[in-house]
Amino acid sequence: MHASSVQQALGAATDGLRAAGVEDPRLDAEVMLAEATGRERAALVTDPRAELTPPASRLFGEMVRRRLRREPVAYIVGRKGFRRIELAVDRRVLIPRPETELLVEIALERAPATVLDVGTGSGAIALALADELPGCAITATDTSPAALAVARANAERLGLAGRVRFLDGSMPEEGDDARGGEGFDLIVANLPYVAEPDWAALQPEVTQWEPREALLAGADGLDAYRALLDGVCPSPAHGEQGTNAVGVLALEVGEGQAEAVRGLLREAGFAAVETREDLAGIERVVVGER
Repeated sequence: MHASSVQQALGAATDGLRAAGVEDPRLDAEVMLAEATGRERAALVTDPRAELTPPASRLFGEMVRRRLRREPVAYIVGRKGFRRIELAVDRRVLIPRPETELLVEIALERAPATVLDVGTGSGAIALALADELPGCAITATDTSPAALAVARANAERLGLAGRVRFLDGSMPEEGDDARGGEGFDLIVANLPYVAEPDWAALQPEVTQWEPREALLAGADGLDAYRALLDGVCPSPAHGEQGTNAVGVLALEVGEGQAEAVRGLLREAGFAAVETREDLAGIERVVVGER
């Protein structure tokens, strides 16, 4: 694709992406052209006759070819906005979704002194909290060393490396928590929640490009929740406290999973359980409080 103007480039790209089944072809084309030209999207739209340099046209053409293969735009441009921060993302991590911001909002409401972010991925939740809750001690974990490398690099780039402890694994080991064995005020988690039978019906942007291990969670999509609850709920023989004891647990869930997750939380001893809806009216976060 070697269009000579913004209008030509956007028109051709939008037509091609639409034919390929891309959900928001015009938006994606604008985002990629802005990246290729180094201009703001608004400037492109208001000046459609602006000429493209040959290097920008070539770069845009390569981006469009990648998008035609259904590679997500965030991976193509290498970043994704989340709350007030911008995160570098690639195929090692899930692309942060707007609905996950609900977990940050819940944390801001409660203003905890200590937070554990389980399955941090790109570091989106932990780094947003570090940015917006400067007095909070934040720990973030992930079982993927590759994801942790992305999260740590994001922390460095954002100037937040001193605000978050990143740990390999799911839950901190005994003696390696923020309060000397007293647990966390709040645990937040955006865990894998796709049921294996549902995998084939997802968009190719997800199934072909995003890390499978960060998405799939067994036959009913609840395996990761069960494992987390096993880690944060000490056995009666050890009493109610422990390294990973928690006052409040906030979990992002898939569409239609809220009722089942509420049941799991109640079985685990969380007496007060509530659900928060996302902007689409879907029950998206389940919160349990002891």
